[in-house]
Amino acid sequence: MATGDIEKSEKITINLGPVDLGQIDLLVAEGFYANRTDFIRSAIRAQIATRAAAVDQTVARRTLTLGTMTLTRPELEELAQAGRTVEIRVLGLATIAPDVTPELALATISVVEVLGAFRASPAVKAALAPRTV
Repeated sequence: MATGDIEKSEKITINLGPVDLGQIDLLVAEGFYANRTDFIRSAIRAQIATRAAAVDQTVARRTLTLGTMTLTRPELEELAQAGRTVEIRVLGLATIAPDVTPELALATISVVEVLGAFRASPAVKAALAPRTV
């Protein structure tokens, strides 16, 4: 995984029974996977692939941005000057730049719906909490 990929990934924790974990370890030991993480990523991707059509339909229906969305302070200031707002609807990673103030976020962001990861300062997240779906 490249450094840029690590920065765009989120860590999760799962609990597995000893038999499942032992089977994963066996597959790793036999060379089918490089390590446990490789196995888990492969399993997750395989499950997502089996539901690809449903994901595509839902993304279109809910008008979600698939991938990443980054909002910078200059972009939000431009929206504020124009008296406009934006909806953050993302399946992936949504990022609000660290220099965005809670006041600017409230003035320009009407809805936050993120399926995946949402990165913003704690103050901006707290300000936008009532607008988060």
